[in-house]
Amino acid sequence: MTLPFADARILADGARALALETGKALSLAVVDYGGFVVLVERMDGARPMTPSIALSKAYSAAVMQRPTSMLENWRNSDPVFFTQVGRMGQHPIVATKGGYTLKRDGEIMGGLGISGGSPDEDQKICEDVLRSAGFDLDFPEWAGTGSRRPH
Repeated sequence: MTLPFADARILADGARALALETGKALSLAVVDYGGFVVLVERMDGARPMTPSIALSKAYSAAVMQRPTSMLENWRNSDPVFFTQVGRMGQHPIVATKGGYTLKRDGEIMGGLGISGGSPDEDQKICEDVLRSAGFDLDFPEWAGTGSRRPH
């Protein structure tokens, strides 16, 4: 399923509004199913590295087909393999809060990444904006997470 630019714009506008409410200067990125950039924005005052971090979060969530926070067990259980895989794609694979897979009606459509707040703030903005835009927030754990690699 293709991610329409209109959906990316809605996510960006929603994330920016939430960031302004919390007083945070954030960057955000939206990518399609293959991890290709649909939209990247850096709010006034956001730190210079935040767009790249947001893009890596969005990319990771899209191509790994799980929110980036769900990758933490994999990173911790097999750091050498995770590091090697993390260098393979167009952008680094990251295992932290603030990257969420865009899924609607069971179809993976892309990823959203937020950077600039604390990990919990970035995660909350992702979840809140996706919930309000009608995206799915439930993802099954990988079988054996913590003891085996995802496939």
